[in-house]
Amino acid sequence: MTMLYPGVFNNDFLNAQRILCDPPADEFIKDVFEDTTQKQALFQNLNALHYNEQADKFAGYYPGNDFINSAVTLPQWANAKLMTKGAAFFANHAEAIMNLLGLLSLPYCYAAANGAMVLYLSDRLRTDTHKRLQETGEFVWEVMGPGAFDFGGKGFTSILKVRLIHAAARYYVQKDGNWDLAWGMPVNQEDMAGTNIAFSLIVIRGLRKLGYTIEPEEQEGFLHLWRVIGCLLGINQELLPSDIHLVRELENAIRTRQFRASEQGQELMRSLTLIFNEAAKGKDQNPRDVLGLIRHLLGDEITTMLAIDTPELPPDKLNFIKMLSLWQDLKPGSKPQVAYKSAYHKLHR
Repeated sequence: MTMLYPGVFNNDFLNAQRILCDPPADEFIKDVFEDTTQKQALFQNLNALHYNEQADKFAGYYPGNDFINSAVTLPQWANAKLMTKGAAFFANHAEAIMNLLGLLSLPYCYAAANGAMVLYLSDRLRTDTHKRLQETGEFVWEVMGPGAFDFGGKGFTSILKVRLIHAAARYYVQKDGNWDLAWGMPVNQEDMAGTNIAFSLIVIRGLRKLGYTIEPEEQEGFLHLWRVIGCLLGINQELLPSDIHLVRELENAIRTRQFRASEQGQELMRSLTLIFNEAAKGKDQNPRDVLGLIRHLLGDEITTMLAIDTPELPPDKLNFIKMLSLWQDLKPGSKPQVAYKSAYHKLHR
């Protein structure tokens, strides 16, 4: 069911989304965190929660809680065939997509000044950047894997954990008294929608900039899978359009409203750059080439906002990257499960 039409993503609509968060998750965290014993028990229960098949046991700790009980239910509009196509597309492009999350998606999010504020204040992306990147990467692997939402998968439980982490971040950020409501609520609906777009539509754009050819049905499946993930993460239906034209319109509206230079976004980018520099040196690469590739992917305007002053990669290096992408496109595809496992082990090595 599509309720959105061109022009709906205006300032009045998106301003309203900035004061909306995730009421079911926020209420659950507030109730649990008011009791120290319950709070400690929640952390222990979450640490033991890994697979979808464990969801019933977890729900048993919170009998009658509709929020927890509904955490393993796909939205009615979820299309199993499109989700399978989306997972297969990820499996066949996993190495490039995972690299793009660090080179493109996260810097894209840092350019949203108000949204970057909660990442800055929560501190972990600055002081423990490497571990935070690993956690983000593991989340993507778990929700994108073939069969992620089957009984033996990890999709539902991984999403529930992140949803509760978001609610806990809102709880603590607001409690410490440093939050200004002029920024909107922390981890609000507009910011969550923007992040979902950064991991879906923006990744598709990045792949094309690297020279990959993406068929319409592959794009449709990948975007649909992220739409399902966004719904399970608590993003409102109005911010998860199924029409690609509306997705682009929403992305443009959020970017126009929220992207600007900020000290917080630039510091987050500096912390991320340190990780890139370490990785480049370990592979005997020039760290400036990594930043040059980021400029190519993000464009001059956003890289300037993030205080990245490195010029774009020279044409010969960009052409070499695109040639490698073309070669990957020409390789015969493996079965999704095989391709997924191969890419997972390769990247973790």
